[in-house]
Amino acid sequence: MRIGLIGLGGMGRGLAKNMAAKGIDLTVSDLDQSRVDHAVGLGAKQGSTAAQMAADCDVLMICVTTAEAVQSIALGPDGALAHMSPGDVLVDHTTVSAEHVDLMRAQCDAAGVRYAEAPMTRTPAHADRGEVNILFGGDEELIEHLRPVFGTYAENIFHVGPAGHAIRLKLIHNYIAFANVATFCEGFALAAKEGLDMSKVIGIISAAGGKSGMMDLYGELTLLRDFTPHMSLSNAQKDVRYYAEWLEQAGLPGFMAQSVHQTYALASIMGHGDEGCTAVIKAYEDPTGVEAKLPEAQ
Repeated sequence: MRIGLIGLGGMGRGLAKNMAAKGIDLTVSDLDQSRVDHAVGLGAKQGSTAAQMAADCDVLMICVTTAEAVQSIALGPDGALAHMSPGDVLVDHTTVSAEHVDLMRAQCDAAGVRYAEAPMTRTPAHADRGEVNILFGGDEELIEHLRPVFGTYAENIFHVGPAGHAIRLKLIHNYIAFANVATFCEGFALAAKEGLDMSKVIGIISAAGGKSGMMDLYGELTLLRDFTPHMSLSNAQKDVRYYAEWLEQAGLPGFMAQSVHQTYALASIMGHGDEGCTAVIKAYEDPTGVEAKLPEAQ
């Protein structure tokens, strides 16, 4: 299969690296030419426009940041979809909205193109090592068709159910994860304001029911003041926003979701959107001038 990949950011960069290393016929594109040059140095080919890549490839993958970005690439007379052939596959690796997935599937069906809903979990470090998790929603034949490609950069490929289920499960997962981050950051900020020993704070929480996967990943880094954007705050805000909108569309109360979203939104408005997701703690710290940190933090 001739594979095209649009989007070489945190996750896409690792996907390209592993596909190229394992002999995939890969063409890449990104708004940042330095990312393209890096992928070409690893064995990929440089693509041109989305339309041309769509015409030249059997499988076109899009791994960008938002549903709106995917639609700008794929839809319209100059979009990728208009230049794909019947039977081609459009793989959507972006964390998008539930509404977007339903729209894209309908558009692809009308064009005779197979839409592969395949959001990912884990971090850019996992992508670099070829260890992402892929959540796939759709029919068995399509996932088996793509499995040899997915297998070059995924540790786990989960077939979670029919069309539409993968993105919905991904949004639930991300909401829970980012709500957890917002919660422990709030607690850390309060502990710091009240003068608690932060090494004891994180030690006690991690030894009991407050322990979580996100705290294992980011708790100590937060208190070391390391806000490297492994997952940016702006992306966290976007994912929680999609979840909150979907929750409302489903007719469920969204008190908690809106609170989490507005906390990330405030931190972003304060200028921390390009930092890591745990920079949400600064929404609590900045007004007080107190930082939650371990004694060894710089």
